[in-house]
Amino acid sequence: MKVVLQRSKEAKVEVADSVVGKITKGFVLLVGVTHEDTEEDAAYLAEKIVHLRVFEDENEKMNYSLKDVSGEILSVSQFTLYGDTRKGRRPNFMNAAKPDHALSIYNRFNELLSEQGIHVETGEFGAMMDVSLINDGPVTLIMESKKES
Repeated sequence: MKVVLQRSKEAKVEVADSVVGKITKGFVLLVGVTHEDTEEDAAYLAEKIVHLRVFEDENEKMNYSLKDVSGEILSVSQFTLYGDTRKGRRPNFMNAAKPDHALSIYNRFNELLSEQGIHVETGEFGAMMDVSLINDGPVTLIMESKKES
């Protein structure tokens, strides 16, 4: 699994001009799933994300986690995170999981976040979405569940 995490002051996702997910302070997560990803990958990233200390304390040091600041998550599925652009001019998406597997892992990932007491909003899997956010910092991190070989 691959997640692009953006710390945000507020964010929303719209499908066909209707808001389907909206948060205030927290994280926007762009979530990609590949073929071999399992529930263990989802659990690893969910745990890591909830406890990641990237919110400033009173001394402007990144010492607080999402839980510490009562933050929320806007989780958006994004198969294009597994686009390979090394050859040619058009991305190759062969590394992105098939929709049924990706949806299963993505849904479980969101459940695991919720089980840790985090309010989670989502986009609509497989839909064309408009995502807007105010990136706080900006703070943007790329996280993966597996080590690169």
